[in-house]
Amino acid sequence: MLMNLPNILTFSRIVAIPIMVCLLLFVADPTGSWLAFSIYSYACITDFFDGYLARAWHQQSAFGRFLDPIADKLLIASVLLVLVGIDRFHGVNVLPAAVILCREILVSGLREFLAEVRVSMPVSSLAKWKTSIQMLAMGFLLVGHSGPDFGSVSTLEIGIYGLWIAASLTVITGGDYLIAGLRHIRETDQAPVGRRRSTGSDADTEAS
Repeated sequence: MLMNLPNILTFSRIVAIPIMVCLLLFVADPTGSWLAFSIYSYACITDFFDGYLARAWHQQSAFGRFLDPIADKLLIASVLLVLVGIDRFHGVNVLPAAVILCREILVSGLREFLAEVRVSMPVSSLAKWKTSIQMLAMGFLLVGHSGPDFGSVSTLEIGIYGLWIAASLTVITGGDYLIAGLRHIRETDQAPVGRRRSTGSDADTEAS
């Protein structure tokens, strides 16, 4: 089960990250930006197909559930940090990137707790919209100045606007996730010791 196709796709997404970073850092534009965007597009496609194939082929595994959110967060953090590092955006526009990264850390911490008590946190429709807008915005930012203009708006500006929208949705969805997580934390603290060890033993934690 460790070497099934869905898990291979997930692992390949992690392998693609340093390649993409090196292209942005060491290959001159426009070639570097477009090649990095191509690698990023591959990572986004595998992000969909690894989960889809795992469900369709009944190849879901604990290893896949462990690796998939790690691959997603490594991709998001790496792209945002390297874009700031190459000055693709700066100043106040760094704020939405910081918000998104803080939300990823928050979710990771809550997921670790919820995994202990085996509580399921379904992904909301708004969270899915946030993820879609965020991934699209990052794609525009990767292309940057090498991309075409859309009327009076450049590719880079579209990416920055998208990043602000994604960050706004991140605050809302992250707040919802935090409130739900704190509720489970309070319930766990108030439960008898014996019950704490068995709370939600039949449920699974889901990524958000």
